[in-house]
Amino acid sequence: MPRVADLPTPALVIDATALTHNLDTMSAALPGARLRPHVKAHKCTSLAREQLARGHRTFTCATPREVLGMARAGFVDDLLLANETVDDERLRAMARCDARVTVAVDSDATVAAAAGSGIREVLVDVNVGLPRCGCPPEAAVDIADKARAAGMQVRGVMGYEGHVVGLADRRERSAKTDDSMKQLAFAHGLVGGEVISAGGTGTFDINDVANEIQAGSYALMDTAYAKLGLPFRHALRVVATVVHANDRYAVADCGLKALGMDHGNPSIDAGEVWFCSDEHITFALATRPRVGDRVLVVPAHVDPTVAYHDAMHIAAGAGIDAEITDSWPVDLRGW
Repeated sequence: MPRVADLPTPALVIDATALTHNLDTMSAALPGARLRPHVKAHKCTSLAREQLARGHRTFTCATPREVLGMARAGFVDDLLLANETVDDERLRAMARCDARVTVAVDSDATVAAAAGSGIREVLVDVNVGLPRCGCPPEAAVDIADKARAAGMQVRGVMGYEGHVVGLADRRERSAKTDDSMKQLAFAHGLVGGEVISAGGTGTFDINDVANEIQAGSYALMDTAYAKLGLPFRHALRVVATVVHANDRYAVADCGLKALGMDHGNPSIDAGEVWFCSDEHITFALATRPRVGDRVLVVPAHVDPTVAYHDAMHIAAGAGIDAEITDSWPVDLRGW
C-alpha cells in the first residue's frame, strides 16, 4: 500500500483519525439540521458523504458549481447558495436541478435575477458587520416583500459574522457575535420564516441566535483557526519534497500555487517558515534535511488551499510513513 512519502508532490493529505474526530465532535455539538456544513471548505462530495452519514442533510455552498455538483452527487434535500449571483444561466441550472435549492438575495437586482430564472426559494442576506454582501437589517423586509411578490418563498434570513469568527480573544469574539446576531434577529423579526442561518467554525459554540450554523473549516482545520483553542485537530497537510538544502535553510516544492496564503505563512513542525514563492517554501529546521526528504506543511487557510488541488489523499495517520487508504477527488473546485 502506498505511503504519504510515495505521493507525487505537492499533494493534499488528510489524517483520517483527525478528520473522524473533527466530524464526530461537531456532530455531537450541533446535531442534524443545527449544522449546515459549508462545502466551500473542502469542495469534496466524498467528504460531504461523511458529514451526511453523521446526520447532516442540509449543506451550504459558495458557488453555483458547488450547488450543481452536490445535486449531481445525490445531495438533494436542501442546498443553500449562501451567495448572490445574477448569472441567468447558472441560476436557471440551479432552478432545474433535482434538488431543493435556496439562493441568497440582498437587492432588487438579485431578487429579479433569481425570480426571472425560476428560483423558488430564497433567504434574505443581511449585512451584520462584515463589509461584503447583505442588505442593511432595516431593508430586509423590503427585499422579502419583493421576493414574495415575484412568486418566491422567503425561508428566512442569513448573515455572516465573518469579521468576528477569527478573533483570538473568546470574550471579544462572543461579544461581537452577540452584536451581529442582534442585527440578524431584528431582520428576522421583520422578514419571518423558519430559517436563521449564520455562523462559522470560530463561532459554532457561541452563536445561539442562528438555528443553523454554516461551519466548514472545522473538518480539516488550519493554523488560523487553531489559534482559537477550538476542539478540532489539524487533519489536512500538504506533503512536499525537499529540493534544496544547505547549512542555513531548505527549500521544498510547495509554494503559493499549492497553499492559501491570505492568512499568512503556513507552518512546518519543528521548523521556521521563512517565506513562500510560486513553487517553493523556504524554511529552516533544527536538523538539516536532505534533498529528497518529505515534509508536511500545515496551511494557514484551508479553503483556498484545497481549491488548488485535484484530489485529497486519506492517510491512516499523520506522519510521512502513514499508509494511503483512499483518494477523494476535489470534485467541486473551479467555477
